[in-house]
Amino acid sequence: MKAFIETIDSPKGEITIYRLVNQSGASVTLSTVGAGIVGIEVPDSEGNLADVVLGYKDVKDYFYDGPCAGKVPGRYANRIARGHLVVDGKTYQLNINNGPNALHGGPEGFQNQIWDCEMIGSDTVVFSLFSPDGDDHYPGNLTARVAYTWTEDNILKLELSADTDAPTVVNLTNHTYFNLGGEDSGSMLDHELQLRCARYLPTDDTLIPTGEMAPVAGTPMDFTQLKPIGQDIKQDFPALNFGKGYDNCWIIDDDSVTADGLKVAATLIDRKSGRKLDVLTDQPAAQVYTGNWLAGSPVSKSGRSYNDFDGVAIECQGLPDAPNQPDFPSQLLTPDGDYNRVIFFAFSTI
Repeated sequence: MKAFIETIDSPKGEITIYRLVNQSGASVTLSTVGAGIVGIEVPDSEGNLADVVLGYKDVKDYFYDGPCAGKVPGRYANRIARGHLVVDGKTYQLNINNGPNALHGGPEGFQNQIWDCEMIGSDTVVFSLFSPDGDDHYPGNLTARVAYTWTEDNILKLELSADTDAPTVVNLTNHTYFNLGGEDSGSMLDHELQLRCARYLPTDDTLIPTGEMAPVAGTPMDFTQLKPIGQDIKQDFPALNFGKGYDNCWIIDDDSVTADGLKVAATLIDRKSGRKLDVLTDQPAAQVYTGNWLAGSPVSKSGRSYNDFDGVAIECQGLPDAPNQPDFPSQLLTPDGDYNRVIFFAFSTI
């Protein structure tokens, strides 16, 4: 494994870029902006490398971008209804930044901060961020960490962890957009997706869960078998109408657990290139967002603005609005609690 490090000045401070290259030449590129993934180059079925991660030409454009491309949002990824939060009997009003709701921790969320970083060996980068009590109105001093490890067999391993000195809530994920044909190959709607998920979360028209965990059977939300992402995306169905495409959370089946204790959440295939991505995790759910509002994003690596549906994000996480949904698994973290989550992005060919 070889590691290359570059530093870039920005108005918010020095940005560090890490590029980890394995013996086959496949690589991952990481940034201290939002502890983000800004590139992954992996081979197609004929051995040709391409970058399969959507991203920007100017690394400074990762600050405050609408798509949250490649980054780790927080403290609470996804939505909290009306920014209303009750922790340990005390009510907190979070910053509203998505219609009537709080999204991804608020406008100054973790995704818009420069994280501290440390290189461990030649294959691992550890990012850390201190979030003080009252940060975006969340309670408690919290330290978040994200460790990325790139393997010789093209698996990117993410370890997400956090600790706090007072009760708070936390929900960490990664928001990378994938296009297995290459980041400049256009729409990914012909990619085939399988979700090991028999249930999803219906929402209201602001994408806040209703509290129901509904079966996917007989609906456009059914990805229990491989199917093109675009096959049902234009159907007249509430979830698709509310989000202009898929922007929903699926509950990962418990029976998808592998030998190493992780669940296989998703499989994504591009038959044109032959590339395949398996997503494994110990998180309870996966939000799938088909890039429904990518148009108008910052200039891409290839010199254009992306169009809607040019990439898909598969965000393994806790359930959205769990602090206000008593029947959802809790995302409460206490000083004596333990928050450690794992996500693997495993690349191969068919």
